[in-house]
Amino acid sequence: MKKFAIAAVLAASSFFSAHAAAISGLVNTGSFASGAQDTHYKLNNDSYGYVSYDNFWPVGPWIANSATSKWITPTANQGASLDPLVNGTYSWTLSFDLSGYNANTASFSARFAADNSAIVKLNGTTIGSANSFASFASFAASSGFNSGLNTLEFVVTNDRQSSGNPTGLRVEFLQSTVAAVPEPETYAMLLAGLGLVGMIGRRRMQRRA
Repeated sequence: MKKFAIAAVLAASSFFSAHAAAISGLVNTGSFASGAQDTHYKLNNDSYGYVSYDNFWPVGPWIANSATSKWITPTANQGASLDPLVNGTYSWTLSFDLSGYNANTASFSARFAADNSAIVKLNGTTIGSANSFASFASFAASSGFNSGLNTLEFVVTNDRQSSGNPTGLRVEFLQSTVAAVPEPETYAMLLAGLGLVGMIGRRRMQRRA
């Protein structure tokens, strides 16, 4: 009986460990070829941005592109001058689905940069801000996830300027994890094992008494 209880607890623990995985859908900006549209990130809910080229202005003043991520811009001409009279707002949305996973176990850490500044929201709640295109700012989450569809929204503000005024977003995910929802049999085995452990403990206390 004692061996069964221990085996049940170990089996359940092994399930949770083995079924933890990276969160699918958390994709860095620029995962397509330069010049192509990055269809992971929706712009203003009706279009997609473009992946920047490495050696074209404004990459250079911006953090240099890398094999890990690249800047995305709202226009195919990445150096296009925008928003000459009023500040521009560019909302980039990345969606990911946690169906079949335990949303309470989800977490990630990441970093981002923007021209000129940005905030990031997870399902409508602000979880970070960035104020530079020359350095990354960190953001992370370990709560606030939905069991189904989730949305990360990067709201970029491009300060008004009469000329030489491009804008862009850069996002890199550093780590993420989430556990699968266990099968009913796993829960049953865990509860049975915990019940037997409790019963064994009570019997030992009764013998000592």
